[in-house]
Amino acid sequence: MIEPKRDKNWKTQLHEIIYEADTPAGKLFDIILLIAIIASILLVMLESVDSIDIQYHSFLNISEWVITILFTLEYIARIITVKKPFKYIFSFYGIIDLLSTAPKYLSIIFVGTHALVALRALRLLRVFRILKLARFLGASNNLTTALKASRAKISVFLFAVIILAVILGTIMYLIEGDKNEGFANIPKSVYWCIVTLTTVGFGDIAPQTPLGQFIASVIMILGYGIIAVPTGIVSAEYSSQNNSNKNAIPDQPNVKKVRLNSQSCSNCLKSDHRDGAQNCYNCGEPLHNN
Repeated sequence: MIEPKRDKNWKTQLHEIIYEADTPAGKLFDIILLIAIIASILLVMLESVDSIDIQYHSFLNISEWVITILFTLEYIARIITVKKPFKYIFSFYGIIDLLSTAPKYLSIIFVGTHALVALRALRLLRVFRILKLARFLGASNNLTTALKASRAKISVFLFAVIILAVILGTIMYLIEGDKNEGFANIPKSVYWCIVTLTTVGFGDIAPQTPLGQFIASVIMILGYGIIAVPTGIVSAEYSSQNNSNKNAIPDQPNVKKVRLNSQSCSNCLKSDHRDGAQNCYNCGEPLHNN
């Protein structure tokens, strides 16, 4: 027996538009939101250029306020359309949404803080699911899993590099300290060693003695090998994720099958439901099916 469709009240309809992208209105809302986020970031970047700010300051300032007010209304709408507002407010995206709205208001009291609206870039993380880019979403999931699986190995590796930098930095201080003001103390020498190991080489400090220059050359060559280690660790884990993937898409063996259901539970805010799901997998709340 087919259940009759229940009439949706305004909160349910607004929830579908704001939190989901399965309807034309929801997808349009999210695309407009993404454009507004990008526009607001560009406005802040342009305002930081003195020549542009002097000529167009009023326009840039008014535009930022308009976008900020729109984001404020959107943030309030997100709160009133869910059954447990505090769950959204203290969720990852809830905190990001608040932080991306607050800087312009804070700039009234603290000058310069409006530049923090660049935090709005974090809201672009929704773009993969909104536009249903399965190929990129699957690759993103694989990379995230590989990084998590590699964190123990990378932590041990970084700890070993820090120890090596301290030892080599101390040696350089003993060799160069008396004759070179750049290596005036051990912390500065360790700083130089880290910069050299990472092949950055600012050039603000340089060894002057033949022995110091020889050790510096060894550190530089060693740096290339050190850079390759974490890359190899993550690459191995990434390959392992792809090879062990049992749910691969037939014509895309290196891409995991991902769920494109963008529905969000209005009760617990859980997403990533199975395609065609009728109820939330976490709390059992009926989903707003179209």
